[in-house]
Amino acid sequence: MHDSSDGFRRYQSNIPGSEQNIWAPFASRMDWEVARWAKMRGTGSTAFSELLEIDGVNEALGLSYRNSNDLNKIIDHEIPIERPAFTRSEVVIAGESFDLYKRDILQCIRALYGSPDHVKYLCTVPERHYTDADKTCRMYHDIHTGKWWWDTQVALERRKPGATVIPIIISSDKTQVTLFRNKSAYPVYLTIGNLPKEIRRKPSQQGQILLGYLPTTKLDHIKNKASHRRTMANLFHACLSHLLAPIKKAGVDGVAMQSGDGVTHRCHPILAAYVADYSEQVLVTYTYSGYSVSCECPKDELGDYPCPGPYRDFSVAVEAMKKVGTDDWIESCRVTNLKPVQHPFWKDLPYTDIFRSITPDILHQLYQGVMKHLISWITDICGKEEVDARVRRLPLNHGIRNFHKGISTLSRVTGAEHKQICSLLLGIIIDTPSLTSQQSRNLMAATRSLLNFLNLACYPIHTDDSLLSLEEALSDFHQKKPIFISLGACEHFNFLKLHFLCHYVRAIKCYGTSNNYNTEMTKRLHIDFAKDAYRASNHKDEYVQMTKWLERREKILHHSKYIDWRCSQEQLASIHSDSHSCENLAVGQRYNFPGSQRTLTDLRCPYQQKITKYPSVKTITISKLEDCGPRGYHAIKFHSALTRFSAQFRHPDLSRREVDEMSQFISLPFMAVPVWHQVKFVNLELHGDTTLDVLKAHPRKMNSHNQITQSSQFDAALIQTRLNNPENGYLDGLRVGRVRVIFSLPSKSLDRLFPSNISPPSHLAYIEWFTPFTCYPDSSSGLHHIKRHTMSDGTPSVSVVPVDMIKQSVHLYPKWGGAVPSEWTCENILDSCSDFYLNPFRDIRTYCNLL
Repeated sequence: MHDSSDGFRRYQSNIPGSEQNIWAPFASRMDWEVARWAKMRGTGSTAFSELLEIDGVNEALGLSYRNSNDLNKIIDHEIPIERPAFTRSEVVIAGESFDLYKRDILQCIRALYGSPDHVKYLCTVPERHYTDADKTCRMYHDIHTGKWWWDTQVALERRKPGATVIPIIISSDKTQVTLFRNKSAYPVYLTIGNLPKEIRRKPSQQGQILLGYLPTTKLDHIKNKASHRRTMANLFHACLSHLLAPIKKAGVDGVAMQSGDGVTHRCHPILAAYVADYSEQVLVTYTYSGYSVSCECPKDELGDYPCPGPYRDFSVAVEAMKKVGTDDWIESCRVTNLKPVQHPFWKDLPYTDIFRSITPDILHQLYQGVMKHLISWITDICGKEEVDARVRRLPLNHGIRNFHKGISTLSRVTGAEHKQICSLLLGIIIDTPSLTSQQSRNLMAATRSLLNFLNLACYPIHTDDSLLSLEEALSDFHQKKPIFISLGACEHFNFLKLHFLCHYVRAIKCYGTSNNYNTEMTKRLHIDFAKDAYRASNHKDEYVQMTKWLERREKILHHSKYIDWRCSQEQLASIHSDSHSCENLAVGQRYNFPGSQRTLTDLRCPYQQKITKYPSVKTITISKLEDCGPRGYHAIKFHSALTRFSAQFRHPDLSRREVDEMSQFISLPFMAVPVWHQVKFVNLELHGDTTLDVLKAHPRKMNSHNQITQSSQFDAALIQTRLNNPENGYLDGLRVGRVRVIFSLPSKSLDRLFPSNISPPSHLAYIEWFTPFTCYPDSSSGLHHIKRHTMSDGTPSVSVVPVDMIKQSVHLYPKWGGAVPSEWTCENILDSCSDFYLNPFRDIRTYCNLL
């Protein structure tokens, strides 16, 4: 049995003097910490050298280096190499040579697979997961739960038993590294499916590695456009062929690789997925622009459902490519609807079907594609002014962006902004004034179907049942989509980004959920591996400097993890404990860690509350809480609600009438209470200390010049009023209430308000109630309809409840009732409007609970 200590010990054996000095090759902790800061957080090398040249600085810190060059020599020559160095190669196309900066792909895979920091997460075998004991409903999350790995494993075992598949995920995307000089970089990234997606998508975990920089030449000397496009494609594939050449033989015969726990496997690195946007997908697959890269759907039928064309046949495409240079080559490529380009990089890769390897792209296909179209259609139907007026007035809530100028004036809208708009979209079209009731219902139904697809597609875990819901959502949209044509918002639906949604279910079953291969990861990597690297250079012969800068950073990151391990060993030794840094794990066993979701129930995870030790405001008078001014809390019945709570808490068996009578004789022994302005929600088991939700209750904040610095926000929340029956759904036993005040009772007065044998809750909340949920959602919108609950005198129905009854905050859509009244604002809309709908699209967890 092995653990990650083996890998770190092998690393340590290459550092002279490390037995006596855990900071080696640095002299001391200060020496190491300054070096790490300089390479990870510090300014440029010149500024760092100038800092160390100040008289006394070097001596005061006790550093073993006097400038950046000295530090670089230590990193280059005394810290062991864990990831391969970059080399420069020349690629010759059309008689011209181009520089390709690359790494040995097998050594890159060894580094990822053999990292001691990854050993507790590593997966070496495919698995079939089920939701039931009878194994009738499959479950999909990481790549090892998909069908591709299982099928590939079976194919390898037939030929050579005992194989360990290394699913290779390649991504490439040209990116700008400057704002004004039009300078770009073309990085190619590599990761392996043996690592869970939670590790791969965090740059700090080093689950991705930069495989190379492709040439960014524009080939301006080629004037013919067709020749230019063909040469660019040939250059791309020639470079990828150089990068991936070693895995052709290794994928078939296998190669010995050692994981971080010291276990050696015969590994077969095989290209599983290629992550790219559409322009890159066209370049990779040799398809013509405007056509599907996965199937042979005709161009004028892209908007049809189900997909009318068969999937592309990889074997037919390879046979056509093999005829290069013959008379039949052009005709064979034409028949397969592929460009006649020479030597695609994927032609000889084992167990690879490039057309199946093209994966869904949530960022570009949905947020920047279909949803962008949907937002445009809705804006055309409802009118820019009305849409902006509604967006500005939607209630504030955690995770909901307030577009205070509307959305029609936004330019260069990012994927994150489209994601925010999507959470508001259904609320924007409620009671559209220019539509008939039937048109409004049809528009709501079509929009809801597409939003259902979006949210289901983003699930971090799927089952056969949820994939059926995903397919039904797409089918439902295609049935309802004519409303957009009839209202003049669009003329047809023959565009590729909508078409590719037909292939999502197949891709998820093959490779796991969409967050295994989303291009959002690639965009994030551009910052570390391209933009920051370029800024660290002097912009002359930059790739030599960029690659060296990256190598040094990677060394520092890995050495930092080694230092952490050494420190943990010292602590364990000091308390005479086991010297291992983690429990021994069986080969292939997955270690439980925050974020590793394994069932759909995890998406419905209960929250735990986090309230600060000290209040936001130490004391606020009850009169200030009951004040209805712009800086008051509007808790108009605070005194009576608190006395009712006191009576009911002391005598829980009393009837409502008896509680009312008793509360009239209770006098509060204080005039002020400490108040908190927010409650945070976490789930430590699944998500660690990450804040998942925040409930806020605070008045408007002003500066010394009487200017508003923060709008008032009193969130609505789901409050548990009785025990939940899971068979009746998530909302059973829950009710929406608006939180006006979060407070506690002064400790000095508790003995005068409660008997000594009764301990009241530590934190309380003043709630304004909405009506209970009905049995079924509203038929036209599919949303749960609620109203502000008022008493016979028109005042709100209120209560004081323990804060732990609050389960989460919620966002509400107003029922506009036509054109938006001008006096409504995002601050007062929960007071001004009487009818609301519960927003299920605020985030994935809320959607999963309310589905």
